Amino acid sequence: MSVQAGDQLWGGETSKAVANFPISGEPIPVPVVRWLGRIKGAAARVNAELGLLDPEVAEKVAVAADRVAEGDFDDQFPIDVFQTGSGTSSNMNANEVIASLAGAGVHANDHVNMGQSSNDVFPSAVHLAALSTASHELLPALARLEASLQAKAKEFRDVVKSGRTHLMDAVPVTLGQEFSGYAAQVRLGARRIENALPQVAQIPLGGTATGTGLNTHKEFAGRVRARLIDATGLEIRPPEEPFEAQGNRDALVELSGALKVLAVSLTKIAGDLALLGSGPRAGIGEIFLPELQKGSSIMPGKVNPVIPEVVLQVAAQVIGNDAAITIAGTQGQFELNVRVPLIARNLLESIRLLATTTRVFADKCVDGIQANEEGCRMSAESTLAAATALNPYIGYDKAGEIVNAAASSGRLLRDVAAEMGVDEETYNQAMDLRKMAQGNL
Repeated sequence: MSVQAGDQLWGGETSKAVANFPISGEPIPVPVVRWLGRIKGAAARVNAELGLLDPEVAEKVAVAADRVAEGDFDDQFPIDVFQTGSGTSSNMNANEVIASLAGAGVHANDHVNMGQSSNDVFPSAVHLAALSTASHELLPALARLEASLQAKAKEFRDVVKSGRTHLMDAVPVTLGQEFSGYAAQVRLGARRIENALPQVAQIPLGGTATGTGLNTHKEFAGRVRARLIDATGLEIRPPEEPFEAQGNRDALVELSGALKVLAVSLTKIAGDLALLGSGPRAGIGEIFLPELQKGSSIMPGKVNPVIPEVVLQVAAQVIGNDAAITIAGTQGQFELNVRVPLIARNLLESIRLLATTTRVFADKCVDGIQANEEGCRMSAESTLAAATALNPYIGYDKAGEIVNAAASSGRLLRDVAAEMGVDEETYNQAMDLRKMAQGNL
């Protein structure tokens, strides 16, 4: 079929759905559309192999579906994401578009949808979209951010500064130790996501309407999976139990939970960096964040932590998305969860936002961070909690007296300790800030 720009390829069922769901103006995620194309292309070829579909018709369907998978017809999927909860409308949309592209004699249901149901195909497309984007976009972005943070941990390993607990001065640490902790948060976050993906890779394809596999060949699902694996390299798996795979979307909830934990970690990291870079004179001022743009339309020279602020906003969105996904996951009944479009929308948005944001975080913020070594030195020498190192030499109570006297008078710990009878040699041995920061590591 010759397709011209602006041609409408969908049919009556899609038009009904467009009219029925004027909700958000937001269609289903593009990755889901393209995975519907991949699945239906593979399905047509498999049905021909099994002798169920005329080879000529199958090839027409497969070629048309391949074009959908390649993104040539993203604009032909207008149905609102907030639609019937099984995704039936979007599955019918895909069937109609592919049938139109395939040409005369190709039926949307009898041929394009052969061996399939919306109840197994649509969630399979969502699972595979999540699996692919998490594997190919998010995990590499997290590796990039971890490497950036780890490089700063190495660069700052000898920069001693005050530790802080309860937002109050604590015993000294190094700036490198803090960044090493941030790198580990990202690394562990990636590991949690990786641990969720084998469950996401289990797709319900072949279960058709209720998980029984009615109206499909017993070899259909396995052969389709094999074709998809060959085409994409993804480790796509059969369901561990078909009725579990059909009746709920727990694997997607699990993945969303891992994304939420990552968002929590990013909130900690971005919040810390904003605080560490606060000032330049009236804040903590232990690091310099890259100056990317003017920070105020009225205050000259003001620079804001713009990238950490973006990260904090994205993290909040991901946490909110997870709440909606969790609720949607609880609302499956019997043989089907019918909140799949909502789960797809929020999960894929979270993956995309985290992938793009963590790359920007590394490229535009972390890579350019510099230590304010003077600010770190001043905080390390000023923290009264450093007196903790005197405990083994003079006892907790006497060390507390020194701290209280120094705090009330504004004098240095060294001067107060000398006045209270701590000799210089003992003081110097106890108060080696660099050694103190290393502890027993």
